[in-house]
Amino acid sequence: MWVKKGVIYKPDGSLAHSQSHAQVPFAYKHKDFLRIYFSTRDNSTQSRPTFIDVDYDDPKKILYIHDKPVLELGGPGEYDETGAMPAWFVDRPNGDIWLYYTGWNRTHNSYRLSMGLSVSQDGGLTFKKMFRGPIMDRSIQNPLWAAQPSVLIDDDGTWRMWYISGHKCEMIHDYPEPYYRAQSATSKDGIHWEISDIPTLDFDDFLHAVGRPSVFKEDHIYKMYYSYRHSRDYRTDRNQSYRLGYAESADGTTWERKDHLVGIAKSDNPEDFDYEMIDYANFYQHNGKRYLLYNGNGFGAAGFGYAVWED
Repeated sequence: MWVKKGVIYKPDGSLAHSQSHAQVPFAYKHKDFLRIYFSTRDNSTQSRPTFIDVDYDDPKKILYIHDKPVLELGGPGEYDETGAMPAWFVDRPNGDIWLYYTGWNRTHNSYRLSMGLSVSQDGGLTFKKMFRGPIMDRSIQNPLWAAQPSVLIDDDGTWRMWYISGHKCEMIHDYPEPYYRAQSATSKDGIHWEISDIPTLDFDDFLHAVGRPSVFKEDHIYKMYYSYRHSRDYRTDRNQSYRLGYAESADGTTWERKDHLVGIAKSDNPEDFDYEMIDYANFYQHNGKRYLLYNGNGFGAAGFGYAVWED
């Protein structure tokens, strides 16, 4: 099971670009330290990616806090003009790092998410958009949006992606609440994607939204940690809010939910940062140990923590 080790980081508001939130953490491995990228918000609630560096053996030991965003927002009218959230980092053979990210647009009474791609040529300190437009957006398969991809490259060179796909909104308490499921797609180059018609994780009586799939491959099996919630009162009722799930797939397309194996749940202590919700997990391994980064209350407002797997 997963043994929780506590909060790693929560912004203290001392940085202009990072007034609140440390959302969707991603573990990027360096030789001597672990870099954790995440999304943070300024005083206009606009999100941008940044990072901290931590000690491998004790991730709560922070070695460095970056003092600026690594990716700026898009220009007027572009898909990422009001927010950019990191999703997945892929190392390329030439030393570049590709960052798949979610671009935000505010709309009349809601918001729109699209999937962007940026590149770093300085080891991940700064990223620049590869294209002015998104690599995936609204479409027949994605009626409302496409966002937060998890990306792997198989041994045969096929790129695999799992992401959240917005399918509808319903007015609940006079607010348009989104429903989104997980979808998969394949690519030859990591840029142009063919979307599968088979839902990765489809709606059921409780799963009304899937948050941030984190996929890895182990023993020839695709494995995924994800978060899911109900559409009603999930901001105020911990029984309706995000919890973590787990699924497996032999081919990466058809998945079986095995939530009973997830091994981690919300805290029962109202004082803990993950009492109201637990969400946006990212799995990684180091020196034979298995780790899970994750957010807690307030969709990242309470910062992110970590857990270690113990048999």
